[in-house]
Amino acid sequence: MKILNLAGTEDTPKVILDKENELFEISGRSLPEDSAEFFAPILNWIEEYADDKNDETRFLFKLEYFNTASSKLILDVLSKLEEIEGVTVVWYYHEDDEDMQEAGEEFEELVELEFEFETY
Repeated sequence: MKILNLAGTEDTPKVILDKENELFEISGRSLPEDSAEFFAPILNWIEEYADDKNDETRFLFKLEYFNTASSKLILDVLSKLEEIEGVTVVWYYHEDDEDMQEAGEEFEELVELEFEFETY
């Protein structure tokens, strides 16, 4: 399966989706001009991955900031992950960032996925 590797910018998160090396991570800042366009390849990759998934998947979110448009697409990502058995979401947040911690907790309430919360 092809690796999806998007370099992060000031407005877009770094994305690495690599089935073989078990790397599934979205990190950085997410406020792209067109969130739907940015997240489309991520959602497509997850759909393809669902057909030939690993036994366990630890999907990491290490976001410093995301805008409202991105939050909808993050929920779409989580909803796609929800359809895959054996997924755990690891939600990282800076120890002083209560907003990001609360955002993760709100996402956890909206989907039926196992969440782990880690500080950095």
